[in-house]
Order: sequence, then C-alpha cells, then structure tokens
Amino acid sequence: MHSTASRLDSIIEEMLPLLEQVPGEEFQFKPSPNKWSKKEILGHLIDSAQNNIRRFITAQYEDKPYIVYNQDRWVLINGYQQWDARDLIRLWAQLNKQVVAILRNTDPSMYQRPCLTQEEHSLEWLAQDYVKHLLHHLHVILELEPVTYP
Repeated sequence: MHSTASRLDSIIEEMLPLLEQVPGEEFQFKPSPNKWSKKEILGHLIDSAQNNIRRFITAQYEDKPYIVYNQDRWVLINGYQQWDARDLIRLWAQLNKQVVAILRNTDPSMYQRPCLTQEEHSLEWLAQDYVKHLLHHLHVILELEPVTYP
C-alpha cells in the first residue's frame, strides 16, 4: 500500500493546481437538475475520502466492518453547490493527505484484512480502487482524457 500512497500523494500534487484553475462559473455549472456540477463531483470525492478513511482504519481492528454510504444523499445533505470552491479544494487535498498518511502507516500484515462495502474486499484492493475512482472523477472535473472506472 506504500506504492498506492505514493501514487495518491503525486496525484494530489499534480491535480491541486489544476483544480484551483477551474473558473468559478464552470465549477458551479449543473448540466441538468439531476446531474452533479464539478463542485458536487469534488464534494463526492470528499465524501469518498471520509468513508474510505473509516474503512482503512476500522478494518484494522474490527472483523469485516460493513461501511457503505448513499453518495447522492451525502452530496445533497452536504450542500456542496453552495460551498466556496477554494474551501472544497483545500478540504479535498487535506483529506487525501490523511488517506496517504493512513496508507503509509498501515502495517503490511493488515493489507489483506477484509472490509465489506457492497462486496468483501481487502484493504489493499480498496486502496487501489480508491485511487482509480479518484482519477476517474478528477479527469471528468478537469476535462482530461477519460479514465474508465467500472
């Protein structure tokens, strides 16, 4: 998981200045009432970080914790559309730095510990999947070449 942590750390450093350059109107724009704005997508990544932080920690001391969340409700209840963009970007970066620290601090004996989401996965698998999910959404926000995510 140390390589996953290093990769995530590099992604934060690379993407942070790009996120800060997204114009406010573009960040706020909702393509339709049922679709997330780029702000809300970033909010979703904040929610994902929070839930994965809980997974990465809890699975190290509980047997097969079941940790899921309703992503649409989390985005709605957090009201990310009304947040200041700079605050969202800073929160996203800080939470992901926390994920990096947790992954680096995880003893290798814990990598295969199971956690239940919709399915059972090891902490190592969840960490790798977290990075794939993050990249997929960052590429959407920044209008970069698409990164497929199942």
